[in-house]
Amino acid sequence: MKALTGPLVAVLLVAAAGCSAGEEDRGRTLTVLAASSLTGTFTDLAAEFEAEHPGVHVRLVFDSSATLTQMAVERAPGDVLATADRKTMDEAVADDGTDGEATEFATNVLVLAVPKDNPAHISAIGDLDDGGVDYLTCVTTAPCGAAAESLLQQGAVKRKPASQEVDVKSVLTKLEAGEADAGFVYRTDVIASHGSVTAIDLPDVGADPNTYWVAPTADVGKDQDQRTLALAWIDLLTGKGKAVLAAAGFGAAP
Repeated sequence: MKALTGPLVAVLLVAAAGCSAGEEDRGRTLTVLAASSLTGTFTDLAAEFEAEHPGVHVRLVFDSSATLTQMAVERAPGDVLATADRKTMDEAVADDGTDGEATEFATNVLVLAVPKDNPAHISAIGDLDDGGVDYLTCVTTAPCGAAAESLLQQGAVKRKPASQEVDVKSVLTKLEAGEADAGFVYRTDVIASHGSVTAIDLPDVGADPNTYWVAPTADVGKDQDQRTLALAWIDLLTGKGKAVLAAAGFGAAP
């Protein structure tokens, strides 16, 4: 059999190198643990990330920030943690659930929302004290619940919510179904509802917005290739992803 000539060897080596580089991340899964209020934007960004990283699948896990923080601390499968407030992220960092410090990437504002037809004719937070009004909040361990509790105190509302939901998406779903007269959700949730719920303006809520934070999880540091993917996701959030977040109604991080 004839030996391969120099030019042909060179062509084969280039082709092999190209396959090697292209196959580097093929078959990898990047698991992102994210607050439920990020569902729409992270779904869009996952598609963009996969297009930019052929062979990589982005697995999105949405839940309340408190639950996700516990998952990260207990080393549940996950490469990136994104929370809807600093408190839960600080807990993850303090309990060694992250690989390094966290980065703020967006802000959001809690609003009082009502179904499109506003059956209880709510126009201000004080209307929640009316006997016939059923309103919803998140559980107080979730950022949306803690923020709602603060707003209720500021508004001197005495009546308790009809239900405390596990996360903000559960509140929104019940409002859209007409199962409550009002509920506390994020401004971005109202935008995402495409008119099925309406926001009631609350004074001064913009002065203290929820801040969103992201960090690689502790376990991702054991695999350098996986950590590189996690950092690439964070780069997307703090780079080109800003436009996607802004279009959904998120505020920019300082």
